Amino acid sequence: MRTVKSPFKFKGGVHPDYNKELARERAIERLPMPAELVISMSQHLGTPAKCLVKAGDFVRRGQLIGEKNGFISVCVRASADGKVKAVEKRPGPAGGMADAVILDTAAELPSDLPALEPLSPLDWKTATKEELLKRVEEAGICGMGGAGFPTNVKLSPPPGKRCEYLILNGAECEPYLTADFRLMLEKADRIRIGVEIMRKILGGPAVRIAIEANKPEAIAAMEKAFADIEGNVEIVVLPVLYPQGSEKHQIYATVGRVVPEPPALPIDVGCVVENVGTVAAIADAVEKGEPLLERVTTVSGDAVAEPKNILAPTGTKYADLIAFCGGEKERPAKAISGGTMMGFAVPSPEIATTKTTSGLLLLTKKRVFQYSSQACINCGRCVRACPMNLNAAEIAKAVESDDIKGAEDLHVMTCIECGACSFSCPAYRPITQFCRRAKNSIRARIAAEKAKAAAAAAKEAK
Repeated sequence: MRTVKSPFKFKGGVHPDYNKELARERAIERLPMPAELVISMSQHLGTPAKCLVKAGDFVRRGQLIGEKNGFISVCVRASADGKVKAVEKRPGPAGGMADAVILDTAAELPSDLPALEPLSPLDWKTATKEELLKRVEEAGICGMGGAGFPTNVKLSPPPGKRCEYLILNGAECEPYLTADFRLMLEKADRIRIGVEIMRKILGGPAVRIAIEANKPEAIAAMEKAFADIEGNVEIVVLPVLYPQGSEKHQIYATVGRVVPEPPALPIDVGCVVENVGTVAAIADAVEKGEPLLERVTTVSGDAVAEPKNILAPTGTKYADLIAFCGGEKERPAKAISGGTMMGFAVPSPEIATTKTTSGLLLLTKKRVFQYSSQACINCGRCVRACPMNLNAAEIAKAVESDDIKGAEDLHVMTCIECGACSFSCPAYRPITQFCRRAKNSIRARIAAEKAKAAAAAAKEAK
């Protein structure tokens, strides 16, 4: 194993104020179990899980309460013992509505409630690839870096595809967030085991561990944990540049390969990228039989009394996270789920965490700039900042004119919604939101066309 500097630099990118000093020195703390959890059936990319419980049911921690509902879907397990108070639609951190199990964790369980048979620990050295993949699936593991892609699917390359490089994403380039940083410091040994398991599943690819240069302590911790690992393994130190944590840009920064435009995927260039949190979760699922029921979330911002990195059960309401941090020291002007570049403003502390909740930020008026969007001044700063080589200004103008086809012709589906364009715009135009709107419209049109074609085919078959 060796440590090297990244030999590749992608075009574009920006340098926001990182503000990581607020929480980076705070060791991970476990949150006492909240009195109520709101466990969503949509904690991942793809089809929401199918709820298996109803109001009045008693459940055990780790019990399956939502089964996967399709190929791109992930199961959901109860993150605590308790009584189901209700199953109802609740908003998620990104704004969408989904079925959620409202769990009363303070309820006394009936004495005759059967014990739950836990997942049995596996010896990854003797287990088969199929057994390991099944464990990842039944543990409900998805990408914990933000996208939430089902991990068992990502670890199952399609016929004709082979993983040559397994890339660990430890960049954590979003401002304020330090959850992955603390995980690498405190749980490097679990990440090491997760890598060994994934290498066995994927057939022994080379490993690249990507960490930004502003995290020397994490680099040292990972060097120590991986010092005696066998095979082609490197820690790649990335220059500090947002969005260095983007999957496609990390592939280029570590191995110099370029992922083509959608629908191409990283496996098409022989790569699989996983967040370090996901890798640690795989180790716990296999060695300890522990499903993905909790995760580390950074709670930070200048309105928080005491910023922390908190290990909390999925379904924890933001209000409980804030209370554990001593509450608000000043009234926040905005609350953001995630980081300031790609996160979503949330309207209420009653919204709950999911498997992908990396951070919760409370910002005062001093940190939230109030502005009004203006007309494009054709300065080209968004074009220079875009890491995907898009003409962001022209895409925004097309969407503003309801010319979705024009935006599609300008390759808007390639946009990764990193926010670099909006960050760079002196006219304060919501360019990222324009791109997101166009992408949603295009996806809806494609879905409608597929449904129409399927209905026509079914009618013809009759």
